[in-house]
Amino acid sequence: LYTAPDSCKGRCEEPYSQEDECHCNAECERYHNCCEDYYRHCRDEGFSSSQDAITDEDLLHISEQLYKADHNKARPTDIAINPQYQASPDETGDQEDRSPQPLYKYVNEELFSKPTYASFIKLLDNYQRATGREEDVTAEELREQDNFLKEVMKTELMKKLFTFLHKKNRYGSEQEFVADLKEMWFGLYSRGDGEQDSSGFEHVFSGRACTGGTGGAGQRQAGGLTPGSRLCLGEVKKGKVSGFHNWIRFYLLEKQGIVNYFSHNFNGPWDTYPDVLGLQFSWDGFYKEVGSAFIGCSPEFEFGLYTLCFIARPGQACHLSLGGYSLSIQTYTWTKSTYGNGKKYIATAYIISS
Repeated sequence: LYTAPDSCKGRCEEPYSQEDECHCNAECERYHNCCEDYYRHCRDEGFSSSQDAITDEDLLHISEQLYKADHNKARPTDIAINPQYQASPDETGDQEDRSPQPLYKYVNEELFSKPTYASFIKLLDNYQRATGREEDVTAEELREQDNFLKEVMKTELMKKLFTFLHKKNRYGSEQEFVADLKEMWFGLYSRGDGEQDSSGFEHVFSGRACTGGTGGAGQRQAGGLTPGSRLCLGEVKKGKVSGFHNWIRFYLLEKQGIVNYFSHNFNGPWDTYPDVLGLQFSWDGFYKEVGSAFIGCSPEFEFGLYTLCFIARPGQACHLSLGGYSLSIQTYTWTKSTYGNGKKYIATAYIISS
C-alpha cells in the first residue's frame, strides 16, 4: 500500500531513514522533523502517554508561565494605539484605507533601549525584502544573531522555556538549545530559485515572501483571525506582503511613512499588553489583507511562544492560554531542506485565532 512520504499514515514508529521527507517515530518530536499529521496518526498512544510528551494541558500551563514572565513587555502607559475602522470579513480584501490616522499614536521608545529590544531591532535591517535574491550574511550580522540569542536567554521567560523543554527531553543542555534556536530561526534556505534567500526569523519578524501552503489571505472568519491565513509581516512576493508580524517593526516603518495602516478586523480581549490585533495595511505600495501581531510584548515573548509551538505542534494549531484567554498559533516547517539530523527550519509562525 503506497503512503505519501509526507504522511505518517501506516508509518508510526518506523525507523529513521535519511531518505524520508519527514518522520514518524518518537524522536521526531525532539528533532522537530515529524510529518504534519504525526499527532493525528501516532500520538494518541505510546509516546503521548510518556513523561516526554508535550500534552495540550502542558501547553496551556507553560504558555501562562511565559505570559507572566514577560517582564520586559510594555506598560499600559508605554503605548497608545488608534485602531479606528474595524473591517468586516468581506472588506479585508478591498485595499481601501478606512483609517486616516496612523495605528500608533504613541510609543515610549525608551523600551527600545532594553537589551532584548535593542538587539532585536539591529536584526531587522539585515534582510532583503524580495525573494529570489541571495542573502549576504556578514560577520557583523552573525554577531548580531548571537547577541540577540544571548540577551533573550538571560530573561526569565526564555529560561522557563528551556527548563520546560529540558524536562521534556527535547534538549540536553542550554548550549544545545541555543545552537538549535540559531539554526531553526536564522538558518538560510531558498524560497526562490535555489538562492539562499530566506529564514524563519526574516519571514516572521522582518518579513519575506510566503509560499502557497494551507489557507490563504482570502480565508477569513468572523470574530477572530483565520486558520491558514497569512499573518506574517514584511516579505513581498507577487505584489503582496506576507510575513511581517512584529509590532516593533510595524511601528518603526509606520513612523517613517513606509507602512500605511488601513483597518483592523480583530482586536483581542486583553486589557493590557501583550494584546493581539488583526490588521490590514500597505507596505511601500504592497498590500497585506489579513495580518496579525502581538502588540506591546517583548521580543523574547513572541520568539519564545513561536519556538514553543514549532517544537511542540509543528504543522498544526498550537492551543495556548494567555492571562486566562485562549489563543492559537500555527507554525509550519520548511520541508525542502534540513539541517543537522534531519531537523527542519521554521517556514512560518503566526496567530490564527483568539
